[in-house]
Amino acid sequence: MIASVQEYEKAKAELTHLEKWLERLQMENPLPQKGLTKAGVRKMIARLHEELGIYEGTREVDRATRNDTVPN
Repeated sequence: MIASVQEYEKAKAELTHLEKWLERLQMENPLPQKGLTKAGVRKMIARLHEELGIYEGTREVDRATRNDTVPN
């Protein structure tokens, strides 16, 4: 679970790396081979998208909560 801005930035960088890697795998090896599969890379990408989304959603809720508690 992503708990800080630093972890969020690291996950975004990892996501970019995995997406580029998947693109290379698809171009270089259109047919499945043994070892690390394209499906495995897609699963890692999906996991990172989910974690980033949860973190972003949590930050939005925190901001909205803070705005609601500010006296007028």
